[in-house]
Parts: sequence; structure tokens; C-alpha cells
Amino acid sequence: MNLRFSLILLSTVALLSACGKKTDTGTTNTGGNNNNGGDNGNNNGGSTSCTATLADAENIAIFPADNAWNLDVSGAAVDPYSSQIIATFSTSKVKADFGAGLYENVPIGIPYIVVCGSQAKVSVTFRANDEDGNYGDESDPGPYPIPVNAPIEGNGTGDAHVIVVDKDNKKLYELYNASHLNNQWQASSGAIFDLTSNTLRHDGWTSADAAGLPIFPGLVRYEEVLKGTIDHAIRFTLQSAYVKPAYIAPARHSVGSKGGQYSLPFGAKIRLKASFDISGYSATNKVILAAMKKYGLILADIGSNMYISGAPDDRWNNDDLQKLGAINASNFEVVKFN
Repeated sequence: MNLRFSLILLSTVALLSACGKKTDTGTTNTGGNNNNGGDNGNNNGGSTSCTATLADAENIAIFPADNAWNLDVSGAAVDPYSSQIIATFSTSKVKADFGAGLYENVPIGIPYIVVCGSQAKVSVTFRANDEDGNYGDESDPGPYPIPVNAPIEGNGTGDAHVIVVDKDNKKLYELYNASHLNNQWQASSGAIFDLTSNTLRHDGWTSADAAGLPIFPGLVRYEEVLKGTIDHAIRFTLQSAYVKPAYIAPARHSVGSKGGQYSLPFGAKIRLKASFDISGYSATNKVILAAMKKYGLILADIGSNMYISGAPDDRWNNDDLQKLGAINASNFEVVKFN
């Protein structure tokens, strides 16, 4: 299996940052979305006059109701080794790895774009570069409906994800380590997901994420907070020492992480304890915390401990999001896994 971690920078709070494939150190708080709060302006690249906005993604079902991302785990059994697993990183604080504005001159979070079914599809060249290798043999060949102006996470630094939701055909397209050079999209890997199906990727295949999972369904998105509910599990990361070199469904891939007996495999879920009092938090944070109780967090990548993933948006209140840092991993429990 491929060892794929990403480079991360030290954050301003002296914590390691989230999400990666190549190493345990690298970029924090990066995005690439220069269309952070409304109409994508995403119809420059071969589509018709149809327009799509970020809000359109909230009007389609993101996988069937019984999909692992959408399951209510609030009443699921606690893993018998939950206490031992959580104890290894119990003092780690929740960090919203998304927000408003810029950090290191790039938007904060993992951006996405929504397109119409008429968006022209283009080929993607899978290649290695100075950042990571070529995982084209584990990638979906495409073509991909990616506009030329699609945002790239980190403006092309770090994991450089590109995420496209086709709202009409209900398909999700994701690239890792992407670039747009000489009018050609390139990437280390790519994955296509049918949002109407529970079909998993081939066993052992990566995706744009180390766990072989889709990224978009686990992002905290401002548009869904506006609706007052997050109805899915949230993507999160842990350092390599706390991740088993293994995976469970719905994950399909693992990396050479260093976790031992009391650690989590990719695809495992933890949830905020039902007894945790969220009444003192803002309306926005209550929406996020309620999802942590009902749907949990799903381990998707190597990165900083307890970093949760979301999309950049200028409507986030960064100071408010930082208040989630009062919550430690000790306030969570592991959902039972086999």
C-alpha cells in the first residue's frame, strides 16, 4: 500500500495541521476557493449558460440515507477499547481547519465547486511531481467536468485537492495533488463517486484522500449550517502514531501509519459524548457539535489530532470557530468497530 501523507505548516496555535498523504508535517489552514460565499462563477470552461451555486449541493442527496456517512450513530455501541484508544490523544483539542479570509495568503479549508450537468468534461493526466507520486493505477480515468477556474486547495500547495459536484448528474469528482498547466488538468490521483449509490471503491484503492474515501461528504459547509443542520459524519485527522496501518469500511485504503493496538483504523468513527453540554455555544457551533453527537467524526487522513475539515467561506466567524478548541478528545468515545 502506498505511503501518502502531505506536507503541513505549523499553525498559529503551535499545533500540527490537518490532512495529508506524504509526511506528518506540512500545511495548515489551506484552501484555494476564491468563490467563497455564493455563486461559483464556474461556467468558464466549456459549459452552457447554466449556473450553479454552492447552495445547490445542499439540495441533492449526498449518498443514500443508509450510507455510512449518513448513519445516526448516537445510539451505536461504544467500542470495548474506547477508553484506551481515546486516552492516547485525550488532551488533543478540536480544531476547525476551515474559516474565513486567508492564512498564509490562501483561503482556509478545502474548497469545492458545483457545476451543471452540461459542464464540459476534460481529461486528467495522472503523474508524479515533486509533491507526490503517480497513483493513476488506483484512479478513475474520467473524463472530469472541471472548469478551468476550479479552486485548488492551498492555491496549489499542500494536498491541492480539487472537488467538483455535478448537481444534475449527481456525481462527485475529486483530485489530489492537482494542478492546471498548459490548459491541462494534472493530478496524482482522482476518484469519481456516484452520489446515488453506496458502491465503494475497489478494495485497496486510494482516492483523493488517504483512506480511499470521498472528501466532500465530510466537509463542514457554511451552506448547510445556514439550513440549521449537518446531516453527515465529519472528516477528521489524527497523527500517524494514533492511526493503525489498516482500514475498515467505508474506507478502502491505508498508509504506513504507526498506530499500535490502541489506535484507530481509517474509516473508524468517534462521537461527542451525549452528556457533553453544548448549550453555551453559538448557534453555528451548536450545529457542528450536534452533528458530532449524532453522526460522529470519521477518520479519513493523517494530519493533526482532532482537526475537522470544512470548506472556506467568508461568512465564517473565525473567533467563534476557535471556541471549539475548548473541547478535548476526552469528550469523545469510539463507536464500536470490528
